[in-house]
Amino acid sequence: MTDNTRNIFISHVHEDDDGLSGLKSLLKQHGMTPRDYSIRSDNPNNAHNEQYIKSQILAPRIQQCSALVVYISPDTKWSEWVNWEIEYAEKCGKTIVGAYEQGAAGCELPEALENYRDALVAWRGADIVNAIEGRLNESRSPEGQPPSPRDIVRHDCG
Repeated sequence: MTDNTRNIFISHVHEDDDGLSGLKSLLKQHGMTPRDYSIRSDNPNNAHNEQYIKSQILAPRIQQCSALVVYISPDTKWSEWVNWEIEYAEKCGKTIVGAYEQGAAGCELPEALENYRDALVAWRGADIVNAIEGRLNESRSPEGQPPSPRDIVRHDCG
C-alpha cells in the first residue's frame, strides 16, 4: 500500500474554518491523507504586519505544499488574502484547485482563481483528490457538471 499523504494549503476565509474539517474528512475517505498548512482562527498567527504575515508565515507554508486548495464559499470572492495566496502559489508553480463547499451554488470565484486555477471541482472527494494529484485538469460547476466552453478559463504558465 502506498502512502498518499499530501501537504496542502487550504486557502479560505476564516468564517469557513468549520468546513475545513469536512474537506479533510472527504479527502481521507477517498484515500488521501492531507497535511493542512493553512492558518485557522482557532490557531491564529497573532501577527499584525501584513508584509510579515505574507513573507514569514504564509509564503513558507505554501512553499512546503504540493497544492493549494481554495475552499469556495459565498464569501471567498472578496478575500484579498485568498487572492494573494492563489497568486503566490502560482508564482511557486503549485497546483491550484478550487473546490466548492458542500451545497454551494452560484458562488463567484476570486479573480486570482479565475486566472490561475488548474482545476475547479464540486464537493466530490474523488474529483478533489484527482485534481490535487494532477489527474483532473478541468473546470466543473458546483453540481459537478462541466461548464460551457465560454465559462472555462485556462492559464498557460509558458
